[in-house]
Amino acid sequence: MISILIPYRNRDPERIKILFRSLEGQTHKNFKVYFIDYGSSKINSEIVKELCLDYSFVHYQYHYTRHQPWNKSRTLNSVIRYLDTEYCFVADVDIIFHPEFLEIANNLTKTGQTTYFQVGYLSSSESRKVKAFSEYSDYRSSTNEATGLSLFPVAQLKDLNGFDEFYHFWGGEDTDMHIRLKNAGNEVEYYDEKLLLLHQWHKSFQKLENNESIADLQLSGILPLNHQHLKNAISNKATKVNISGWGEIMGREDFQLLENSEVSMEITNEKRQVEDVLYGMLPVKNEGIIKISFKPDLFENSKKYKVKRMLGKKVPEYYTLREVKDMILLHLISFYRNVPYTIKVDNGRDIEVAIKFS
Repeated sequence: MISILIPYRNRDPERIKILFRSLEGQTHKNFKVYFIDYGSSKINSEIVKELCLDYSFVHYQYHYTRHQPWNKSRTLNSVIRYLDTEYCFVADVDIIFHPEFLEIANNLTKTGQTTYFQVGYLSSSESRKVKAFSEYSDYRSSTNEATGLSLFPVAQLKDLNGFDEFYHFWGGEDTDMHIRLKNAGNEVEYYDEKLLLLHQWHKSFQKLENNESIADLQLSGILPLNHQHLKNAISNKATKVNISGWGEIMGREDFQLLENSEVSMEITNEKRQVEDVLYGMLPVKNEGIIKISFKPDLFENSKKYKVKRMLGKKVPEYYTLREVKDMILLHLISFYRNVPYTIKVDNGRDIEVAIKFS
């Protein structure tokens, strides 16, 4: 049996219906789908859960990570760590499967290697049409540089502690996994004998990042950072990652504890205050819950401040609220991703961070 892993958060339910219908029409029926909801909103999670119940081959899981940034690696690892099937296929919610995909994939499991597949990227107009796989025509075919849709031997993934959970947001985790598999002596092959997967159109991550509001849990410049981490994996011949806690997800109890805890301290966006919290206070905290509210300093926009600054007098230095958000997010994904935490951003007004220490 092949397990199909589908990581998800707050995407259009209509594309999920198209995905499930394509799986329902498979010629090979011995498979199971793990639909992993990494913290969708309450409304979206209820809609998607109901949709999953319509298909007997789908197992829905919800993670209480609504107020954490997207982490595809940890989403996948949360299932990979406990999988008992020999192989798994990593998909996404935008895929349309050829009816013979699982039949061919099942034959490929006999090789003992990882196989990744050519994909047809549908145009925006073609994606809006619902028809048989063979009838789609307006698409762009991927090359062997696109590594996101892969059939993996589960034991090999477990040996390397799964996908690298440093990669947050988008970019790099799939190629990184291929590189580490090869570094560990495993084979990775590209399949393009027949187009078996189509990808429904959506806006690129780069466009989403460029158009973000401060309220979005996005980190400015994350794509080049992920790319550099990938380059280091290549140069260092990396294999095993996630030394502790891989695939572990914050549970409902910790989520509610963080939600219900009182604010421990309020600080402004003054540079020295922000830096003291990130570099002075948090590194020595080792127990209990801390919840911090970061608010703009009203003095920064006062007439008195502007006059003193114009006259060259000493005044406080400030980060923009976007810069504060980026600094906090980078700290969370770098140093606190293995402990329960939440971050909420009220556009232009407030950033609230809660962390639970052992």
